[in-house]
Amino acid sequence: MRSGMIALAGCVIATLVVGSGCGSRQQSGGAGPGAPADTLSGEITVVGSTTVQPLAERLATAFEQLHPGAVITVQGGGSSVGVTSAGEGTADLGAASRDIAPSEFNQYDDLVVYTIARDGIAVVANPDVPVSDLTLEQVRGIFSGSVTKWSDVGGPDEDVVVVSREEGSGTRAAFQELVMGDSLQIAGSAILQPSNGALLTTVSGTPWSIGFLSFGYLDQTVKAMSIGGVAPTAENASSGAYPVVRPLNLVSKGDAQGLASAWIDFIYSAGGQAIVTEEGYLPVD
Repeated sequence: MRSGMIALAGCVIATLVVGSGCGSRQQSGGAGPGAPADTLSGEITVVGSTTVQPLAERLATAFEQLHPGAVITVQGGGSSVGVTSAGEGTADLGAASRDIAPSEFNQYDDLVVYTIARDGIAVVANPDVPVSDLTLEQVRGIFSGSVTKWSDVGGPDEDVVVVSREEGSGTRAAFQELVMGDSLQIAGSAILQPSNGALLTTVSGTPWSIGFLSFGYLDQTVKAMSIGGVAPTAENASSGAYPVVRPLNLVSKGDAQGLASAWIDFIYSAGGQAIVTEEGYLPVD
């Protein structure tokens, strides 16, 4: 089912997963995958979240195979860059792995948001860390810097090395909102990384380190930590048992048109949502 949200100044609504946006209405129309070939040729550019990037690349490739005249170029840069690029019209679509902030809706009053998937955020540790489960309060303590020793959470007397995404990251913004809340900030001593991939590499190679990652980046090089006894799996995220889940969004300046609209229609199709699932994300209803 195709959906989108367009801003109406001065109001705040609940978005698909958590957080707030400004104004909402259902979107429909646009050229679908079965439209005449001349409406499905040309090139569009997608800029933004490094979490959305690999999923968008896979979806773009599948769409281009169906429509050889279409070219979809996907670039990273971070969620904030994605929203700005869409709002200023320097990219056809922006990608954001978080809710769009009310301030962004106020700045760009014609933003339309399409939630194409949902994603869990996992707390991950170096695989040699002999701790596999943390409470939410322990996670908050570690990332805020009030817990500095693994012995404080059931491990050995070793210093905790905190690794985080940088400011402007959608993954960091969602982790801040869903885990840290308004009263706690990520420790200033944290090692900052510019992407999920860089954080994965750092945690996997740094003894006693801990960080947070999109579900789509989890692999055997890091240990995914349970929170309150609940493992970070797609099944647990879908059921609501695992609490740290955020939307993956595409953003356009006004309603998506032409090739951008057709690609979004494809993403919402059964084939597009099957790719979402294959890539380790949660499909949208």
